Amino acid sequence: MTDLRDLLGIRHPIVLAPFGGLSSVPLTAAVSAAGGLGSYGLYGYDGKRIRETAAALRAATDAPFALNIWLPTGDEVAPTTAHDAYAMALRPYFDAVGLELPPRPERYLPSLDEQLDAIWDAAPAALSVVFGVPPRALVDEAQRRGIRVIGTATTVAEARALEAGGADAIVATGAEAAGHRVSFLRPAEESLVGLFALLPQVADAVSVPVIAAGGVADRRGVAAAFALGAAGVQVGTSFLATAESAANDAHRAAIRTTSADASVLTRAMSGRLARGARNRVVAEIEASDAIAPFPAQNWLTGRFRAVAGERGIGELQSLWLGQSAPLARGETAREVFAELAAGLPA
Repeated sequence: MTDLRDLLGIRHPIVLAPFGGLSSVPLTAAVSAAGGLGSYGLYGYDGKRIRETAAALRAATDAPFALNIWLPTGDEVAPTTAHDAYAMALRPYFDAVGLELPPRPERYLPSLDEQLDAIWDAAPAALSVVFGVPPRALVDEAQRRGIRVIGTATTVAEARALEAGGADAIVATGAEAAGHRVSFLRPAEESLVGLFALLPQVADAVSVPVIAAGGVADRRGVAAAFALGAAGVQVGTSFLATAESAANDAHRAAIRTTSADASVLTRAMSGRLARGARNRVVAEIEASDAIAPFPAQNWLTGRFRAVAGERGIGELQSLWLGQSAPLARGETAREVFAELAAGLPA
């Protein structure tokens, strides 16, 4: 099996999880500069913003980094006349931050082609994808340009599909992980496999490097992942709690105070299943049962979540965090990286 370090041009097989909406240039650059693979999530970014972000990353570090995109699954809704009803269901939260209900946009998300055009210009070391197997033309073009393709699996079947589709490496992400469950062969609720069950089975099933994600927060998790067949680890929550991340103080506080059994899987904030803290807005939207399809729900809640984030109102934010949140103790990216590196095989 190819060594992940050689594949990605990094010194340590530690990957920063790509946060959709919570990525920051300082955190991505810090992980890359430390010898790992910093990742930056491009969810919702149009071509112009991708090019600007890539330029900022290049200015911050000359080390390899990854860019991440969400693949369209085919069930995404477009803006229609139903938008106003979706917005009205969320009116109390717009009122709470002093916003008018947002009018229907021309689109909820940029096209995949627009994103890819900018990514090819950015020329990252790796392109990581979630929610599916990338089209073969995408894989071929990335590899032709020297860009490694990293897929993400929540089941063994998904890992096999990604390898068959040409992925250079696969992230095996357990149900413990923060944020969205990126299942694509079966519904996310039917694909909730814990990392310790998933990882060795994926490692046995594929021949490309496997990166363990979900519940890895310190040297003990790293050592366990490698013992179960991982070629690297991907870490999110512990890095999200650091000073360099885009999380605000309310989000960091939630990470440090939410017990492993207190995080929830919910569709309330985006229309897709995701793990985070159960706060007021999650509880109320779930109770109302008025959840718009993806990406309409995500676009709408994103309008008031952004203002709530600026004001530090944690009860109106998406407080994504994993079940390892109580182990997120490092204050800086450097501290977290050093702790993780201490668990790597000699």
